[in-house]
Amino acid sequence: MRDKTSGLVWHCCEMRTLYADTDRSQVVYHAHYLRYFEFGRASLMRDTAYAYKEIEQSGFVYPIIKVDIDYFRPLYYDDPMRIHTRPSHRERVRLQFDYVITHGETGEIVCRGLTRHCATNAAGTPVEIDPKTVRLWEIFPK
Repeated sequence: MRDKTSGLVWHCCEMRTLYADTDRSQVVYHAHYLRYFEFGRASLMRDTAYAYKEIEQSGFVYPIIKVDIDYFRPLYYDDPMRIHTRPSHRERVRLQFDYVITHGETGEIVCRGLTRHCATNAAGTPVEIDPKTVRLWEIFPK
């Protein structure tokens, strides 16, 4: 999907909040947005024919080394959401995904964020990003 303001293309997937995701104040607990980011990231990778499971099977792991989230409005139990994800910056051993979560009915922005990852081998040693992941960054529409 192409953002009308920035012109950037985003991968989009949908889900609903679970009761287990809410806290005592009836809103989604702030840390659960990281799970939603993971859902968006995994969906993007799977939909571009390179599931994260395959990445790990080929000997690469991408642990998160930085997270940033700005919250604008809460989600409540059973709210529909759209998770917009796109590959962003890429360096030799680090890469970044950007996210925007919107309310599934109103389209209002719920939060914006990013996750930065470091390519490592199974032993946890930093390595260059694997060729298939590099290819995703090259072919994903701008």
